[in-house]
Amino acid sequence: MVISLALWTCVAVGDSFATRDATSPAEEWPAEALAGLSCLALLASRRRPGTVLVVIAVATVITIALGYVVTPLLLAPLMAGLYRLSAGTDDRTTHAYGFTTVAAVVTTVVISDPSDLTVIGPILWLVLPLALGRGARLRSAYLEAVHARAEHAERTRDEEARLRVAEERLRIARDLHDVVAHHLALAKVQAGAAAHFLRARPDETQRILAALIDTTASALRELKSAVGLLREASAPDSAVLEPAPGLERLSALINACESAGITVTLATRGEPRRLSPGVDLTAFRILQEALTNVTKHASTGAAHIELVYSTARLVITVTNDGTTAPLTSDSTQGRGFGLLGMRERALSVGGELQAGPRPEGGFEVAAVLPLPPCLPKKERTP
Repeated sequence: MVISLALWTCVAVGDSFATRDATSPAEEWPAEALAGLSCLALLASRRRPGTVLVVIAVATVITIALGYVVTPLLLAPLMAGLYRLSAGTDDRTTHAYGFTTVAAVVTTVVISDPSDLTVIGPILWLVLPLALGRGARLRSAYLEAVHARAEHAERTRDEEARLRVAEERLRIARDLHDVVAHHLALAKVQAGAAAHFLRARPDETQRILAALIDTTASALRELKSAVGLLREASAPDSAVLEPAPGLERLSALINACESAGITVTLATRGEPRRLSPGVDLTAFRILQEALTNVTKHASTGAAHIELVYSTARLVITVTNDGTTAPLTSDSTQGRGFGLLGMRERALSVGGELQAGPRPEGGFEVAAVLPLPPCLPKKERTP
């Protein structure tokens, strides 16, 4: 409202000027009324900038036709309407309405006073608000885009944090399952064997109980390592975590299984290579879970491990002979977490895993894990 009153005052002052060599209009109220109409129309320029510009342009053209000098004061409402149009609409609408308005004003000026060919001034005064409005619109769009990007980045950061938390929870759950399932299965078998040999073979019982102590101690160490990241920040630095297990512990894993009465054979083909930490841990956990399944579910007490190293991959195969217990078949169908965890581990490092009963009997777990490329050996210089 204040801006409209200020613009009406400008037009009222501009109406006091008449064209050269022409008599002043007898009454000034028509021009003042048209100026008031233009200024009132500006109040709706935010909602309907095109319609408002048409109303102001018609009023301005009539005022010029009455014989008034075209000055910036007279064109003030029209300039404000052009600015609102350019700042609030797209380029196509601005060009259609804006240039039509400029052409109408210039044509009226020429018709009103054909001897006055100075039309550069009105053109410049009317094109200026179009350019300023477009600049304001572009600046507003840029600020909105920056704000939208900031909101998107904040939202994406929160989603990424939640995803990382979910992934970490899944990793800890897999580690806990592998550690607890493996060591408890061995401990159960060892405790049962110790109870069986308690009276008849005390020496064998003592050996099995010693192995049981090692199994529980190993379980405690691996549990500590699995949940180490959940410690409070105030935990003492002296509580050093155990490194993540890898294939270097395969012999200890085989010994633990053999102490529970499972005969494990190992065959390695190809040249063993150093594995990345993720693949090394995945390979160990797959072997651990596969041997745990043999301990708990297989009807035979023997398992065979085969490691095949090639240029780009490591193939791990764990098989057992005999028949497969119903619980293992259920696990294959997805009701257990052991095979699901093995598949997730293999996929997490870019590999794959297949598991199922063998046609000739028994069960087989086969995993294919990627290996880093071999570095060529440097040629010796003479």
